[in-house]
Amino acid sequence: MYKLTALAGCTLFVLATSFAQTPPASQSLTDNPVFKKDCAGCHGKNAQGRFMAGPSLVSDKVAGASADDLRGMITNGKGRMPKYTGKLSAEEIDTLVKEVQALNKK
Repeated sequence: MYKLTALAGCTLFVLATSFAQTPPASQSLTDNPVFKKDCAGCHGKNAQGRFMAGPSLVSDKVAGASADDLRGMITNGKGRMPKYTGKLSAEEIDTLVKEVQALNKK
């Protein structure tokens, strides 16, 4: 009985620590701290774009872009958009791509 209790306790401890280390998925693009820090200045707090700055991320053009196209734009930059390779992790870029795509599906 003692071994079973110890095993159950260890299992719960391992599960709790693994979930504690996993950052929560953001609710949406505009809630993402990376978007707020690195993207909102040009694309606007609500991702609708800013006059004479970055375009809206909620558009037919963005909705028609593939995940690879979006990833490439964020990674390598395009036009006035700076490249974020080396500034953002691959995971952060992938999260932004998924959130941009989700924003356009609403």
